[in-house]
Amino acid sequence: MVIPEKLIEVLKQDGVVAIATLGPDGPHMVNTWNSYIRLTEDGRLLIPAGYMKRTEANVAFNDQVLVTLGSAKVAGQHGPGTGFLIKGQAAFLTSGADFEVLKAKFTWARATLVITPESITQTL
Repeated sequence: MVIPEKLIEVLKQDGVVAIATLGPDGPHMVNTWNSYIRLTEDGRLLIPAGYMKRTEANVAFNDQVLVTLGSAKVAGQHGPGTGFLIKGQAAFLTSGADFEVLKAKFTWARATLVITPESITQTL
């Protein structure tokens, strides 16, 4: 999937990312930072996971995730600030190139959360 240029701009700014999963005990939300996300050439999002144990368990149960992120510093559709909703499939990796690229930058990462977007919608 092609990542919109506006989303790439957002990832360069300070901001909070929310990741929603659904497990046998219901929905769960976890946060990370825009600056932690790395994009692959094929449009996947790589996110370092320090804890995220419940998120990982939920992804093993149901790999569908929702991600929201934004920045007040990037112009949106109706003025200052923009945000995105990403729907996709997730997986946790503890080895391989996608894991190693984040482990080199974030030494505390125990895994890499890989999200393959199915849709990306600008919401603001």
